[in-house]
Amino acid sequence: MAKMTPRRIDIHHHFLPRAYMVEEQERIAGYTHGGANKEKLLGWTPELAIEVMDQHCIACAIGSVSTPGVWFGDIRAARRLSRDWNECAARAVHDHPGRFGFFAVVAPPDTEGALKEIEYALETLKADGIGLLSNYDGKSLGDPAFAPVFEELNRRKCVVYVHPSMHQCTATLIPGLIPQGIEFPLDTTRTITSLVLNGTLARCPDVKFIFSLGGGALPFLAARIAHVGEYNAGFRANNPNGIEHELKRLYCDTASASSAPQLAAMLQFFPKSHILYGSDYPFVQPGHGIHELDDYPLTVSMRAAIDHENALALLPRLKETGIAAKT
Repeated sequence: MAKMTPRRIDIHHHFLPRAYMVEEQERIAGYTHGGANKEKLLGWTPELAIEVMDQHCIACAIGSVSTPGVWFGDIRAARRLSRDWNECAARAVHDHPGRFGFFAVVAPPDTEGALKEIEYALETLKADGIGLLSNYDGKSLGDPAFAPVFEELNRRKCVVYVHPSMHQCTATLIPGLIPQGIEFPLDTTRTITSLVLNGTLARCPDVKFIFSLGGGALPFLAARIAHVGEYNAGFRANNPNGIEHELKRLYCDTASASSAPQLAAMLQFFPKSHILYGSDYPFVQPGHGIHELDDYPLTVSMRAAIDHENALALLPRLKETGIAAKT
């Protein structure tokens, strides 16, 4: 079979530096899924990732940290883990020109540390954006405690990638069900709801938010969230342009959200320019999601938009690396 020209940009790709994995493997073990056992995760390298990318016509992958991230209530540990992971990610980008980008990890509960790491990651390491989790210590991202971090991200006109996590109150409601089943998309929806109702989205118009897994249940529940929010004077005041307006500004990816019903909902709700290809590698192999996307009746232009055009528009640095010529 002739080798296909790489054409996809994977916005949902996890970097798993060995030092980080060895230190955090007990915490991470509870989140593995999709056939990704501990040995495979510990064996992640940029070189192996590129082999898989080439097999699936992926020109470039934007690395991010996965759940459970770097925050465990220890400020010194969070700062060290963030810096180590970010520098490893920047090294992968440097060593493999044009194949990677990354969303730098920070720990918002540590406001001072997060602000310093945002500055270092964006200015020194040249990160493509900042990666966050959907909640920290049970607080969704709209919590007022995180306002200084979002003010800085807005000042910098930053791309913010949000990966789901478990909420401490709901993670074990159904014994035996891993969080990826329903908790991840639902916690994504909770944190989006908190961001819009508390006014963070309206106060941060220059932040471009990407929510993984198709935006959770947002496409299905957005009208309900907006309708209920209109009954509260405070929520209305927090969103002078309207709740639905703020929700429509969000971006999503197709990782674990590429089945026909999910794609139909995403295409109906999100602007066509706001849907990005994502794989969730190495926790999930790219093949399954790509097959579902290939089987869905997308127009040629919509397929190109999801595969790479929307990502190139959102992350202009990629054009400077020559990615556009590969897609």
